[in-house]
Amino acid sequence: MERRVSLITVGVVDVRRARAFYERLGWQGQEVEETVFFQAGGIAFVLWGRDKLARDCGITDGPAGGFSGVALAHNVRSEAEVDDVVAMAERAGATVTRPPAKTFYGGYAGVFTDLDGHAWEIAYNPGFPLAADGSITVPDFAAG
Repeated sequence: MERRVSLITVGVVDVRRARAFYERLGWQGQEVEETVFFQAGGIAFVLWGRDKLARDCGITDGPAGGFSGVALAHNVRSEAEVDDVVAMAERAGATVTRPPAKTFYGGYAGVFTDLDGHAWEIAYNPGFPLAADGSITVPDFAAG
C-alpha cells in the first residue's frame, strides 16, 4: 500500500461562511454540489456540510464522542486497491463504517475508523487522477 493523505475534508456548519473565511486567507476554492475544494500542495482540502460528511462516513454525529468532523482520504489507483486497503485496515483492528461500494460521484470507496475513531475514506476517483508520486490535482470544475 502506498502511504499518503490525498484529501482532508472538514465538516462545517455553514459551507458558504467557511469558504469565505478560507478565501479571506488567500485560498482559492471551487464549489461543486455544496462542496468546496481547495488545492493545497499535492493534496486537496475540502469543506463539506458536517452532517453530510458524517452520514457519508457511516458515523452517527453527536455531542458525546461520535464524529470528529474531519475525514482523511487516501486515494488509490483502482477499485481492487480500495477493497485491499479496507480489508487490510479491518485486519489491523479498524472498524469499517461504510463497506467499499460505488459512489455518487462515479468512483468507488469505503470508510473505516482507526483505533481512536478517526475516519479514513479509501477511494478510487477517476475524476482525481493520481500523479506518479501519488499527489492529486483538483480538477477545474468550471471546464467540465
